[in-house]
Amino acid sequence: MSRALNFLKMIKSLCICFLLVITIKADAQPVQSKKVSYQTLKDAYKKYFPIGVAVAVRNLHGDEAQLIKQQFNSITAENAMKMGAIQPKENVFNWKDADSIVSFAVKNGIKIRGHNLCWHEQTPEWIFKGDDGREVTKSVLLQRLKTHITAVVKRYKGKIYAWDVVNEAIDDDPKNFLRNSKWYQICGEDFIIKAFEYAHAADPSAKLYYNDYNNERPEKREQIYRLLKSLKDRGVPVDGVGLQAHWSLQEPTEDELRSAIKRYSSLGLKIQITELDLSVYPWEINKRSKKPDESDVFTPALENKQAAKYAMVFKVFRENKNVINSVTFWNISDRYSWLNEYPVMGRKNYPLLFDRNLQPKKAYHEVVNFRKII
Repeated sequence: MSRALNFLKMIKSLCICFLLVITIKADAQPVQSKKVSYQTLKDAYKKYFPIGVAVAVRNLHGDEAQLIKQQFNSITAENAMKMGAIQPKENVFNWKDADSIVSFAVKNGIKIRGHNLCWHEQTPEWIFKGDDGREVTKSVLLQRLKTHITAVVKRYKGKIYAWDVVNEAIDDDPKNFLRNSKWYQICGEDFIIKAFEYAHAADPSAKLYYNDYNNERPEKREQIYRLLKSLKDRGVPVDGVGLQAHWSLQEPTEDELRSAIKRYSSLGLKIQITELDLSVYPWEINKRSKKPDESDVFTPALENKQAAKYAMVFKVFRENKNVINSVTFWNISDRYSWLNEYPVMGRKNYPLLFDRNLQPKKAYHEVVNFRKII
């Protein structure tokens, strides 16, 4: 009898130990368990469109690199493929950073968007000047544009699936049409046409986009539509329009966004969301220095409003998956955002789905945990 009691006590002790081990292990790893339960962005949207992110070389190592590989299946070089970065001097090409980004993507099976081939900013001054320091002629400038685009697009032919060919050519003043940039002053509208033709000749399989901001504001939307229709009517090889999507809690409204998508797609063009972030402050505040009474705190109220806004825009994206074929965030997390570098902003912003510790915010869960499958 005593042997049986001893055996039962031993069994009871073993069960208690087993339960203690399980409890301790569960308590020791709550964060890891929670992390693996998250549905990733790329998995949530695999039936819709690629989910991309803008990166720099500094992001390709450490915890940010792990987050990129976990969450995204497309990347864009934030600055490394812009004209000034790649060709700072005539016929002097700096491929190092762009090559590193492309190599990272290829190694990890990630698609690549090219950004950008022709822009009025981050363009080296030499391209507009001759050896005598005077402004070059139209024929010289177009030849330099052709040389640049051909070199860049051919280098990454077969690796980059889409290019932002011309960036921000529409003027912000609705009374004007095209921006009065050096490109326009010397070449007129022809620089836009030729840029698309040069890119198509260098890689006929790459999809070519015109990229701009405030595409949803009715007055600018119609100017962009006018440009795109003109290009289509002339047989220019433009495949779609990039909506940069530097938005805020205040804009665009759902109606503005739907109207823009409908308007551009009526031309038979595809749409890519190319530089998505959602400022928690209105752009009117972003564009002025911070007042002493303006707080930099990401309050629960702001977080809830941002989550609701992200939920709305992604609902619209999903409902238009037949014309929207890519969505790209501009930067990885709130740890770094170009908005915080804005020269006169003077305040912190919290525009992305991941916080400074790379943890998902409420907005992230709103984006991935949708129920209705369209």
